[in-house]
Amino acid sequence: MTPKALSVRAVRSVTLRGPLLTTRPTAYFISNVHKQQTRSFIPAMVARVASTNLLRYFGLGAVTGTAGVGGYMLFSDPDVEELTLDDIKVPELALHPSKGGMKDLPIVTNNIDDTSDEIDKPRLVIIGGGWGAVSTLKQLNEGQYHITLISPTNYFLFTPLLPSATVGTLDLRSLCEPIRKILKRVAGHYLEATATDIDFDRKLVEVRTKGTDPTDPSSAKSFYVPYDKLVIAVGSTSQTHGVDGLEHTYQLKTILDARAMKRKVLDNFEKASLPTTSPEERKQLLSFVVCGGGPTGVEYAAELFDMISEDLGNVFPKVLRNEVSVTIIQSRDHILNTFEAGISKYVEKRFSREHVNVVTNSRVQHIEPTKVIYDQKRVVVDDNGEKHEITETKEVEFGLCLWSTGIAPTTFSQLVRSKIPEQNNRRALVTDERLRLKGISDSSVYALGDCATIDNPHLVEHIMDLFQEADKDKDGTLTWNEFRDCVSNMVSRYPITENHMTKLKDLFDKYDIDRSGTLDMDEMRQMLSDIDKKMTSLPATAQVADQQGKYLGKKLKSLAMTARPPYTALDDPPLGPERSPVRATLAIAQAHESQYPPFKYTHLGSLAYVGNTAVGEFSGGFKMMGGLWALYLWRSIFLSEQVSLRTRSLIMLDWTKKWLFGRDVSIL
Repeated sequence: MTPKALSVRAVRSVTLRGPLLTTRPTAYFISNVHKQQTRSFIPAMVARVASTNLLRYFGLGAVTGTAGVGGYMLFSDPDVEELTLDDIKVPELALHPSKGGMKDLPIVTNNIDDTSDEIDKPRLVIIGGGWGAVSTLKQLNEGQYHITLISPTNYFLFTPLLPSATVGTLDLRSLCEPIRKILKRVAGHYLEATATDIDFDRKLVEVRTKGTDPTDPSSAKSFYVPYDKLVIAVGSTSQTHGVDGLEHTYQLKTILDARAMKRKVLDNFEKASLPTTSPEERKQLLSFVVCGGGPTGVEYAAELFDMISEDLGNVFPKVLRNEVSVTIIQSRDHILNTFEAGISKYVEKRFSREHVNVVTNSRVQHIEPTKVIYDQKRVVVDDNGEKHEITETKEVEFGLCLWSTGIAPTTFSQLVRSKIPEQNNRRALVTDERLRLKGISDSSVYALGDCATIDNPHLVEHIMDLFQEADKDKDGTLTWNEFRDCVSNMVSRYPITENHMTKLKDLFDKYDIDRSGTLDMDEMRQMLSDIDKKMTSLPATAQVADQQGKYLGKKLKSLAMTARPPYTALDDPPLGPERSPVRATLAIAQAHESQYPPFKYTHLGSLAYVGNTAVGEFSGGFKMMGGLWALYLWRSIFLSEQVSLRTRSLIMLDWTKKWLFGRDVSIL
């Protein structure tokens, strides 16, 4: 049979099956036709391709579609819109700002990318680009405020995973989200500068740029940024505890810190591998010390141990593994002392098995270039069986030392505190329960995150008001129902007291000393005094800053909707008391703010990575201690807290790359 006859015959068999044409793809029949023909009339290569399952399963449509997309990508010439200066409208005051203020500096009333209607809105200025600032931004809507964010770094850093970036488990860029992308949703503006001063009377923030030449301080410029509402979220710095020699240590606060620490670890291993390095030098280079047994210190020690055992031990000389030591120096009797005692003991036992040295009850005295000097307290038993506490001075050499022993206020926070007499807390800026900075009468300034603390109410000082409001029958005592109403009123005013008012009946019975079934003034005073002693400030964590930012953002959004101005244009000058429409809007918002509920912190739990697993405790008494499921729960929680799909995807990809190929040990 000739090829032509076979071809006609095959086509005829296809046409005879008319009903099947409506249920099967055309490419299926064409593929069968190709299979039945001899291949003498087409090149052998094309015949082999045609006879494969590619055409059978994907069809001619998929092949031609792929070819079309490929051709478009290769030969398309995308059009680029060219804009001339006439097409871009820039406010005149943005290019040539007027001067004023105490120091006669330029006042940036307009940004280069301002739109024509933004001057009609209250100016919201946010200082800082951390958790509190970003959480506030994510709650706002476009068009409610003229938003300007001031920060020396143009990205948001996911700090809880920063220890993972110091060893290459995660790429540094995976933890960063550009601030401008976050601001774009609310049409906000970003200024790469550092806040250096503030004028509360004129409502001006003085900022200073980095300068065009880092080696020339005079190239940095200063100017003012006016505000109607100001949010201070400048974070914190590391606590020194008066220890000398901290310039020889590393701190883990920024991307630059993480990059420098990774480079230092790898460089120490490379130096220790040289034949000219003595055994003493090798031991010192491979000694890593962590001062501080909190979550950051513990997680870094765990990540470092994982990197050494899983990656560096496989590519560096085996003899180095015996010289490596990781030491944690903790001033308390346990590491992770903010966790439940059982969790702390579990982590200590795990570190002991992995030969991570944990030194407790020890306080660092001073630090030398390659040595940490510390005092350790321990209990000894004399010959008579009596116990005595002694203090011994010890030292440990290091090739790298991480200082992670708490937080302290930044220079800007200290400056703000010095300008307001009511600010009497040396450690943080004091706010009320609505996050308003104390000492600012018009409620125009807020503070949140690590730089701020909510003023704990002294309940004893308010006992007369609380007692008289609850004593309905005015008999000088509180019955059970009156006591319950009093507690409800107290919690609504001061949400921080809620955790101390959980078991009301037990509390009532405990302080009903005379068993009269009521509480008199003295019994009530004793209860409030005991509660005052138990109340502490909120922890300086990302969780607290995130919740505060969400609260403040929702409140600002609510106030903007409540005090929506009844005007569409503003003819008055942008500064001074003449801004009557905006001032009226702010006055309405201030009146409504007192009715907005106070901030209430909900503790969701605490987590810590401890080396290929995690520990944690959550509300309701649930806790986890090790296991593969704990590791994936830890990862899932942190993935859910990412600020964008981009960073969430990058982190997942980094974990996959680490599992497939290990960590990168290149010095970059």
